Amino acid sequence: MTNARIVGALRSLESTVLARQGMALPLLAIAVVSAADLAAGRDHYIGPGMVVAPALAGITTTWRRTLLVAVLGLVAQTALAPYNGVTQVRDWVLLTGQLATYIVVSLVSAYIAWRRETGQRAFTAITSVAEAAQRALLRPPGDRVGDVRLAVRYVSAADAAQIGGDLYSVLDTPHGVRALIGDVRGKGLDAVQTSAVVLGAFREAAYDEGGLTCVAQRVEASVQRHVVSGEFATALFAEFDGPGSVEFLHYGHVAPLRITPDGTVTTLNPPDPWVPLGLGRLVKGTAVPWRSPLGGEDVLVLCTDGVIEARSPVDGSFYPLAERVGALVAGLAQNLEEAVERVYADLLRHAGGSLGDDVVLLLLAPARPPARPV
Repeated sequence: MTNARIVGALRSLESTVLARQGMALPLLAIAVVSAADLAAGRDHYIGPGMVVAPALAGITTTWRRTLLVAVLGLVAQTALAPYNGVTQVRDWVLLTGQLATYIVVSLVSAYIAWRRETGQRAFTAITSVAEAAQRALLRPPGDRVGDVRLAVRYVSAADAAQIGGDLYSVLDTPHGVRALIGDVRGKGLDAVQTSAVVLGAFREAAYDEGGLTCVAQRVEASVQRHVVSGEFATALFAEFDGPGSVEFLHYGHVAPLRITPDGTVTTLNPPDPWVPLGLGRLVKGTAVPWRSPLGGEDVLVLCTDGVIEARSPVDGSFYPLAERVGALVAGLAQNLEEAVERVYADLLRHAGGSLGDDVVLLLLAPARPPARPV
């Protein structure tokens, strides 16, 4: 198990088990130590074990309640003193070191609780900003855009973030429904900035340009103009401009999959693969679009490499998307939310419950026309 997973497991323990117990665990500790001291008899003094109570409170409740637990523990030790034969001043003097240690531990525990509360408030604020940034940058669409139904799962691998280097967009334009999925090299703020450039250029060009090639060229020009030299993003453009087929344009991205109602999976490899966005200046020519048939009950699965490169902690194998997706998605063209949930759950099981990279799973299918009134 890696250090990151160990830290994640400890955080999960704190948030899902310890923090939910609140005052229960430290109060139970006081009761257990007191009962053990009474059961051990007058010849055994177990009072020093009371120090566990404020220590537990420091990770389960607020700093004020931690101090309250510390006081209750001190009261319990004082009440047990006569039972343990501490009745004279000289006996209390002998216990000064123990009491001093207890007080120090209590104060340190209260400080830890205060720092934890402060960190939680800061984390909540960061999460709120991340959510707002995600809505502004990604603008998640509804379950239907024009004549296309869709469902998506977007997961960022960055700590305390909900946006990363993966991107997608689905727009209803005068030229048909146009979709983009991409993956920016790297992570962090630089990747988010590049994502913003790509998405901004696509949202403008998708409405203005008459051909998918022209849309991609506008995005390429914007990346070369505004992104640091050497940075690039893989991308796959799609256009639903009529029934029965879909047009693709490939820029170094993961090939889409087509799933028929019976679960047959076809990998739609580009006949002329092209370099990622941002590297166009290094080659001559342009990317060439290609078409693929698309039945009314077919489902298109678009994803980023975080999906197909997710490794199993058992044997280190990559996630076999093309092998598994057929059975998971078959017959669900009109219920894509269930389909994407099945695929994502299967991906998590394969990866041992955690993903090491940003992930986008985008499922698209033709929408059924509304029924005519009888």
